[in-house]
Amino acid sequence: MTPLQRGFLGALPPGHRDRLAAFARDVSIPAGTRIFEEGGSADRFWIIRSGGAALDVHVPGRRPAVVETLGEGDLLGWSWLFEPYRWHLGARARSTLLAAEFDAGRVRAACAQDPAFGLAVTHGVAAVIARRLAATRARLLDLYAPPGTDTGGTAG
Repeated sequence: MTPLQRGFLGALPPGHRDRLAAFARDVSIPAGTRIFEEGGSADRFWIIRSGGAALDVHVPGRRPAVVETLGEGDLLGWSWLFEPYRWHLGARARSTLLAAEFDAGRVRAACAQDPAFGLAVTHGVAAVIARRLAATRARLLDLYAPPGTDTGGTAG
């Protein structure tokens, strides 16, 4: 099973998975590259084949706080699906990232043309968002809770 058959794409029904995969182009992103900035235009997204990325949130007066790390099979970027199409977090390549890159506008147009495909993609992205919100909340509690406070552990 390839990375594109696991994770986000693996959760889609086979016909929809194949349709979405047809929009992909392979990219390599060097380690340390800033992939996108919080608030920037969300015009593409990626599914990681190998390597890793860190999602972070801007914290005034501090370095960006890493809220989650992503790896093989993970969806990198979900803000492309919902207006105003602006990134809610930032991302940096932790290691050389090999990924399938998708043009968000083309995928949104395909979703609009085929409601069943659009629903499957939206459900898949919504599941990712739900997991990321829980992970982000747990991580921020760990980072910013007063010392000695039991936050229930870290996300992971």
